[in-house]
Amino acid sequence: MNELNNKTRHGGRSGSIGTAARALLVILIVMLAVFFLIRLVPGDPAVMILGEHATEESLQALRERLGLDLPVSAQFLRFLKNIFTKGDTGESLKYGVSCRQLVLQYAPVSLALTGMAMLITVVMTILLAYLAALHKDGLFDHLVRLVPAFTQGMPVFWTGLLFILFFSVRLRWFPVGGLGEGVGGMIHSLILPAITVSFGQIPPLVRSLRERLLEVLSADFVTMLRAAKVPSRRILMGHVLRNAFVPTLMLFSVNLSYMIGGTLVVEQVFGIRGIGKLLFEAISNRDFPLVQAIALYCAVFVVAISLITELIARKADPRGEVKA
Repeated sequence: MNELNNKTRHGGRSGSIGTAARALLVILIVMLAVFFLIRLVPGDPAVMILGEHATEESLQALRERLGLDLPVSAQFLRFLKNIFTKGDTGESLKYGVSCRQLVLQYAPVSLALTGMAMLITVVMTILLAYLAALHKDGLFDHLVRLVPAFTQGMPVFWTGLLFILFFSVRLRWFPVGGLGEGVGGMIHSLILPAITVSFGQIPPLVRSLRERLLEVLSADFVTMLRAAKVPSRRILMGHVLRNAFVPTLMLFSVNLSYMIGGTLVVEQVFGIRGIGKLLFEAISNRDFPLVQAIALYCAVFVVAISLITELIARKADPRGEVKA
């Protein structure tokens, strides 16, 4: 048994090292992609900043000040230096301030929206999957399986527009866009955007969890627990959900990047001044450093949440427990 424990610990360390290595590789690929791909977009940042009627002398002076006259290799080395020494990608070409400062200024709203969307996704996934599994082959089960087939393919911006027309314009339950005043106003104005973000993420998670719940509910150990008069709530929370939720949690981790991307798009649809709106403005202005900063910080955030999710899944997985 001690040998088994040693193998389990060694496997856990190897898995953690492999996960960390993959995370670093993803961040490195993102760094390379955001640096080189943004430079393929047509247009001169200096012209966009000063205007089409600016003189060539002023344009050249601005290029020199911003380092745009340097070779791409020199710009890339400067880019890496700023990241590793300052945790920044340089100054914004449009705003003339630190990109990190801009991202930190707009990040709280985006983080709040993402957190609400994640909470709604988890709660609704557990609720819908459990009810569908409990009423297998019933009307509710069929609805849970069939309705997403029509709604999952809808683009997130189209879903947002439909929700605005119905819940904001017609029913007047939520504001059409923007952020309300105070904490209560902000939460109220973020509910509909959060539902919009989670709308496309819930169906695959519900299907995954429903299938796992059905498998676990029909397992022999659940039958034995029921025969032993163990309370239903204890069976559900302590055994059924714990065994069924781990694969769904891993799927949620994989889909997290799509949720972050959906959050950035939804901010634009609802007129929310967050990272998404800042990103679209930076792309329009060819603001290289700002686009790079947003992409890099979002990648780090996704990787960090994915690592935390994987650790939670390993901790919650009963198969990972080894008792002496």
